[in-house]
Amino acid sequence: MPLNLNRVSMPEQESQERRHNFKEVNLGLTPELARAEAGRCLFCKKPTCIDGCPVRINIPAFIQAVLDNDLNEAVRRIRVDNSLPGICGRVCPQETQCEQTCVLNKKGAPIAIGALERYVGDYAIRECLATECVVAENGIKVAVVGSGPSGLTCAGELRKQGYSVTVFEALHELGGVLVYGIPEFRLPKEAVVQVEIDTLKTMGVEFKTNYLIGKTLLLSDLMEAEGFAAVYVATGSGYPQFMQIPGEDLNYVYSANEFLTRMNLMQAYKGDAAATPIFVGKSVAVIGGGNTAMDAARCALRMPGVEKVSLIYRRSEKEMPARTEEVKHAKEEGINFQFLTAPTEYLGTPEGAVRAARCVRMELGEPDASGRRRPVVIPDSEYEIQVDAVVVAIGTQANPIIAQTTPGLEINKWGYIVTDEDGLTSIKNIYAGGDIVSGAATVILAMGAGRNAAQKIHEVLAR
Repeated sequence: MPLNLNRVSMPEQESQERRHNFKEVNLGLTPELARAEAGRCLFCKKPTCIDGCPVRINIPAFIQAVLDNDLNEAVRRIRVDNSLPGICGRVCPQETQCEQTCVLNKKGAPIAIGALERYVGDYAIRECLATECVVAENGIKVAVVGSGPSGLTCAGELRKQGYSVTVFEALHELGGVLVYGIPEFRLPKEAVVQVEIDTLKTMGVEFKTNYLIGKTLLLSDLMEAEGFAAVYVATGSGYPQFMQIPGEDLNYVYSANEFLTRMNLMQAYKGDAAATPIFVGKSVAVIGGGNTAMDAARCALRMPGVEKVSLIYRRSEKEMPARTEEVKHAKEEGINFQFLTAPTEYLGTPEGAVRAARCVRMELGEPDASGRRRPVVIPDSEYEIQVDAVVVAIGTQANPIIAQTTPGLEINKWGYIVTDEDGLTSIKNIYAGGDIVSGAATVILAMGAGRNAAQKIHEVLAR
């Protein structure tokens, strides 16, 4: 079969239009584009793309179903391994996972697996398909703490095995990072996230909001008083992290966690019409180079009255951990990238509001523990950037509440829960996975941890 290197491009909003709205940027494939892209697949006898998928979706099988225009079968094939295709097709870094291991990637044009997965997921959402096969209830209760991607995946997998599953969420809305962290223009909440959650409800998963486990109830309460045979902890790593430099206590210096939570969950993106508006002014600086920094910068740019958003990153563009697509979109929308730059201090007004960021230029030295070249300060390179608000997006830490209220639960020196390869913690029948174990990672890796833990919980409880 001759190689077809004409990879299909997903339609998207024009950059100068989308920078003024929070509508989804990527518009999805048409049926014609989807089948054209599916037709490029080589359907390898030993599909390496599956090896690159953390949940090991049978990628050639669902692509064949797309090519055959049998979308019900495509949905069924994906949902064997992934209960949230509409979400994963939008936010997973396929370029470093399944698409990276695609045979065609050697020629520079891998199959657009993520776009095809989104196409199938959107079909399932439009047609309200809940294709999971749920076996009869076995009378065993399992609790899931946290309704982010890892918790939702674990809940869905356990429910398919017949367990009575209850998900406890600390906030008033379900979805975890999917609703408070990822902007509407990348992941629509009502049209995608809520529908995927509704599918789990249809399967029989029970959800309880405003339950802060560690405060409202302890893990021991779930096991001893509430009668749960096992617990899966998937609380993420949403504790803010700062640089510990002068001026971080000034007004309008936000952590990315606060900024994005207020923008997304509390809908501050609606500006003055929001119940809890957020001040950004005319000039905003975002510190960091990951996907969270991209999300914060692109949210800030869309706010009424904002004229300039500068993204300040201490390494070069080559070292940025953000997805290639997110960087591309940010550039197209007009984000001002200042590479090899780091803030050293924030300066304030007499009223206590931030007015400027004092920065230094950097150059790259020898590689550090991450394998990236370490940034080194260039002497006498200080300068100031006038800003009305700053968003610090340099990473997160583990929330300590569960660790502090659960005697015998082992954590590492960074505060993350320690587990074995099966997700089992130091306490019998308490499992954990996702960012609360690994530190901040991707949605699909968190989902993989949830699926793995569900399998192990089933193996233990079904004995």
